[in-house]
Amino acid sequence: MAIARDRAVVCGASMAGLLAARVLSDFYGSVTIVERDVLPETVTQRRGVPQGRHLHQLLRPGSMAIEEFFPGVFDELLAAGANVIDDPSLGYVGVGHHVLTQTGPFAKPQDLLAYSVSRPLLEARVRQRVRALPNVTFSEGCDVVDPILDRSDRVTAVRVVSRADGQQRELATDVVVDATGRSARTPAFLRAHGFEGPAERRYAVGLTYASQWLRIPDGALAESVVVAAPTLERPTGAGLLAYEDGATVLTLIGVAGRRLPADLPGLLRSAAEFLPDRIVDAVRAAEPVGDVVVQHYPASVWRRYDKLRRFPHGLLVIGDAVCSLNPVYGQGMSSAALQAKALRRCLAEGDRDDVGPRYFRAAAKKLTPLWQANRLNDFATAPTTGWRIVPQRLFNWYTDKLAAAAADDIVLAEAFMRMANLIDPPAKLLTPSMSMRVVAGNLRRG
Repeated sequence: MAIARDRAVVCGASMAGLLAARVLSDFYGSVTIVERDVLPETVTQRRGVPQGRHLHQLLRPGSMAIEEFFPGVFDELLAAGANVIDDPSLGYVGVGHHVLTQTGPFAKPQDLLAYSVSRPLLEARVRQRVRALPNVTFSEGCDVVDPILDRSDRVTAVRVVSRADGQQRELATDVVVDATGRSARTPAFLRAHGFEGPAERRYAVGLTYASQWLRIPDGALAESVVVAAPTLERPTGAGLLAYEDGATVLTLIGVAGRRLPADLPGLLRSAAEFLPDRIVDAVRAAEPVGDVVVQHYPASVWRRYDKLRRFPHGLLVIGDAVCSLNPVYGQGMSSAALQAKALRRCLAEGDRDDVGPRYFRAAAKKLTPLWQANRLNDFATAPTTGWRIVPQRLFNWYTDKLAAAAADDIVLAEAFMRMANLIDPPAKLLTPSMSMRVVAGNLRRG
């Protein structure tokens, strides 16, 4: 693609930041990624990605987008030991009191092909690809203090400070992309410079993660992925994924303010309350790697930059800095990838001053179905009062009947998994054909 301007700066080397840098490299002569961490040269956890210590899943739309940006990267990940999940028999999916059938085959298995790869390995490979781009450089161990605007409210530079010695410098730039995550300071920057801050859509989820990395003995567990969703009556769920090099992570999920044990015996006791004995026995036989890690996530937040009437020229925001979704559904990286695709399309349409508003509107279209699905799923497990009790009961009743029928019906099981993997909208489960299968399945079960 033709180079439209000279310089771009990305704040943050998260997955969202790396994808943004990849997009910008096609349109700008130089791209600098400013990252507060000193990035590891090996595959390891890093402080700036606390979520990487918990269960991580890249959904199909996200993996397809990343493959577009970095062709062949998943072949590299498989060669590095990542697993591919393309068979329903490899997974245990519990929904309420029911387990989706594991007898296949799916009608469109290629749509549900998933890669089981740890966040450190995935990020390391993507970062390696970005480092190889000739016009991209990294400035590590630095914080971006704030962008610098001229009198026409156009970004001209960013002020950067070294975390090692406190020295400040200015990086001249034509565009700045904020990819610093949930704690991004762009709203405060806007208000400090006379702009309106973005309205926030926010709702509490009261999520707690407690995770233990393990090495499960070979052959001890047939499934490479285990998911047991929390419910209104049991606000604790679990997920287990087998990653590369024999590593497996067990994550317990507490919703609606449910606190979880911070030690392995406590995690095992909690998991034994709702996971099958064979799975719990395999975890008990495993070798723990490190300690239990606990993380709290209070709320989902969507900053509506697409609704602002005024915005600095040359300032963009991406990833969790725009929309921070409940991580229990594994949509964060896919959301960032879809936003990066929206940015690429807007830049390809022409280098005009309105690229910011166009990008925010395009990103909002990608985020809307994710936000709605998250809100609906969280609604099912959060205690409520008043008029909301009736729709919650109806929603949970239908979900229970759907899961009961999907325990024997591979078509319903596939439809549910397509919804969970962002391939089809939740409304697809309410079509007449699906509803008839739910009724028939429950009649068969008596």
